[in-house]
Amino acid sequence: MFLILIKFSCIEGCSDCCINREYFPSIEYGKIGVLLLPEEKLGMEIQAKKMGIRLRILPRLGVGMNKHGNGPKKVIAYQMMGKDLDGSLCPFLDTKSSQRSPHGGYTCQIYGKRPLACCAYPIIGVNNVSTTLDGKCQFCKKNLSINSEKFGLQQEIRALKKISAEFFVDEKTQIWRYATAIGDEKDKTKFLPEGWMPEEV
Repeated sequence: MFLILIKFSCIEGCSDCCINREYFPSIEYGKIGVLLLPEEKLGMEIQAKKMGIRLRILPRLGVGMNKHGNGPKKVIAYQMMGKDLDGSLCPFLDTKSSQRSPHGGYTCQIYGKRPLACCAYPIIGVNNVSTTLDGKCQFCKKNLSINSEKFGLQQEIRALKKISAEFFVDEKTQIWRYATAIGDEKDKTKFLPEGWMPEEV
């Protein structure tokens, strides 16, 4: 019996994952940016500076408690925010030129050096039993009836596992999440102020 793999590929003309950001874990925290590991932060800043791109990177997750009790002792993840006021549109997405990617969407100007979170997409969760795909991804929507194990996502799974390895903390550790206060104009009254918020234990 042969296992037929369906290789993940972007749907024609789609750049949704580089354009749209979502509220997470809830609207109060504002929209999240692209997850960056601490060692990726400087690389993104250097690339942006070389290209003359304005970049906004905020903390995302922290652990422990600082001596003042108003934030984490250590930042374990950052987030690269979108360049639009509503938090969307990756700063490295080339929306100005007529050049398009092989699938017809906008091109990523740093594709070969993109963050691990982008390399892992459309996988948003993986464990020993199953792989969770982003239900908003156009490819995943189109192929909903196909078992995700047949998508041939080994590279993406490796990227996500590398990210996951950085986030192991025991249940006694205080976890902090950064509220961005960024989002759609109509939602502004629902946001927490920008800054660190402790996770409920």
